[in-house]
Amino acid sequence: MNALELLKTDHQKVKELFKKAEGNKNEKQQKQLFDQIKAELETHAHIEETIFYPAVAKNEDLKDMVLESLEEHKQVKTLLREMENLTSDSEKFEPKLKVLMENVEHHAVEEEEGKMFPKVRKFMKPAALDELGKELEAAKGKKVRKAS
Repeated sequence: MNALELLKTDHQKVKELFKKAEGNKNEKQQKQLFDQIKAELETHAHIEETIFYPAVAKNEDLKDMVLESLEEHKQVKTLLREMENLTSDSEKFEPKLKVLMENVEHHAVEEEEGKMFPKVRKFMKPAALDELGKELEAAKGKKVRKAS
């Protein structure tokens, strides 16, 4: 799977988890869903920050986009940390989940899929994207194994 398809698949998976979590009043289920969302986002951010962004930033035209993406990752990580310290019955949990969802949606769909990925396709050959996809998949596997 090429790098862009792999990242889009991750985006879709997180989007589906958000849909399940949004409005879910079962505290235990909501906590489990949040834990899944957190794990997915942490793994996704890790592979982007360590493999994808450095490869993309080699293109001068994309450096600013990469820097902006890194800032957006920081915001998401801050929200995740804040939410982790809340119980799912906290009155702050649901609003923070909504803000997290909006931030991730903006970053993943508008910024990456809408702006960055089309530019990456222009400067990276399909074979390079496939190779990068393999690297991302391997790193993702390592990250998941470490977490379990």
